[in-house]
Amino acid sequence: MQTEQLPLRDIHLPDAINLFWPLAPGWWLLLAFLLFLIFISIWLFKRHKAPKRIARRHLKKLEIAYSEKPKKLVQEISMLLRRFYITKYPRQEVASLTGDSWLEFLDNQLGKQSFTTGKGRCLIDGPYRPSCADIDIQALLQLCRELFKK
Repeated sequence: MQTEQLPLRDIHLPDAINLFWPLAPGWWLLLAFLLFLIFISIWLFKRHKAPKRIARRHLKKLEIAYSEKPKKLVQEISMLLRRFYITKYPRQEVASLTGDSWLEFLDNQLGKQSFTTGKGRCLIDGPYRPSCADIDIQALLQLCRELFKK
């Protein structure tokens, strides 16, 4: 008696295990969390730099618009500096500063005495002078650019 052979196939081993792919759910969560942290870091960095960038752009516009009117330019620069520092510091700290205390605050931001004893002093009395011929507008603009870089 002859036994019939069954049509059996050879044993097939499973594919080799890949240690890195597909990732387990915990790794996907970790990647999502890292991407979230990167996104938040970039957003905070840009948010921190945005007021400075806007202030520098506005300063250029003021320089062009009021190049022939130094008295008006000094007024606008003073308002721009105040608006800039109100966004950077608490309103109670900056909004009440006037006169020499305002100039001292600006000096502290710059790290040198360019406002209380230097060319930046014109922010206090420049708008009220009968003639603005003695105001060094370029030096004042340079001081503002330095402030907006820090």
